Amino acid sequence: MIRPFTNLAAATACLFALGGLAQADEIMDQTFAEAQPYMHHSCGSILDTYGDDEDKVAEIVRLMAMVSLYNRQIDVLAEVPGEQDRASLKDEFVEELEDACDDDPGRLLSGAVDIAVKETFEAFE
Repeated sequence: MIRPFTNLAAATACLFALGGLAQADEIMDQTFAEAQPYMHHSCGSILDTYGDDEDKVAEIVRLMAMVSLYNRQIDVLAEVPGEQDRASLKDEFVEELEDACDDDPGRLLSGAVDIAVKETFEAFE
């Protein structure tokens, strides 16, 4: 059901490349504002609403992942300095997000993204 999240690998490339910027309050204020309108969506409803627009789904997930990284005080570039490891990190994130959404399609997408971020970084510790 949640296969469209597989296409997020490209979108998360941007997320993880910019992860070091997550500490900038000005950027995060803008990110919070951009993510806010989508916070009520579940894994299933995001696909029902935007499933035909993979770029939009990827953008929404990217915003929520940036919020999660900021809230967890994770600096991706500091935590995972190698480019090859960051490529693996993206794949792990997509897998964890798919797992979280497959487990409960009614789960808030922001919660599923936060679980995916947590699980991804635990796998790389």
